[in-house]
Amino acid sequence: MTNSTAGLGDLGLFETRFSTGATVVAVLAVVLGIALGVMGYQEMSLPLAGELSIITGMVGLLFGLFFGIVAFVAAAYMDSGYGDDHGH
Repeated sequence: MTNSTAGLGDLGLFETRFSTGATVVAVLAVVLGIALGVMGYQEMSLPLAGELSIITGMVGLLFGLFFGIVAFVAAAYMDSGYGDDHGH
């Protein structure tokens, strides 16, 4: 019987500098998106953007989550392309 479940360590998120950087970008994008969502829910204001509403907070949350997921997938499955010797 084989074990086919993959843990977080099998993704290789911290094996190369590229994957480590993409993981950091993913975490920062998700945290920024959540912060914008909370700030929009509480109708806070940003120094350059002005007053946030629930709609602008939700848009910021969705953009942050989208870019976080894209960066996480890039960290998990993409190769950097630098220094790889695949016979090309």
